[in-house]
Amino acid sequence: MEALRALADGLHPDLMITDIVMPGMDGRQLSEKATALQPGLRVLYTSGYTDDALLQRGIRQADVSFLAKPYSLEALSSCVREALLA
Repeated sequence: MEALRALADGLHPDLMITDIVMPGMDGRQLSEKATALQPGLRVLYTSGYTDDALLQRGIRQADVSFLAKPYSLEALSSCVREALLA
């Protein structure tokens, strides 16, 4: 995946935003691999799926930074700010 390749090549973002449901590798798997490459990397999950779909992937909204789709620019801005300050 391109995000993991960029991290392995030395990219050091403060925050990764990922959808939970993706083909090949879900967002939880991606975040685990990404934080192994860059400990301390903050992750903001997003999804249009229900809580049941999230739980099936081992993610509880109470445990992570999460933004439900669809979302406004203001909601995204707020969640990014909260995730960076957490």
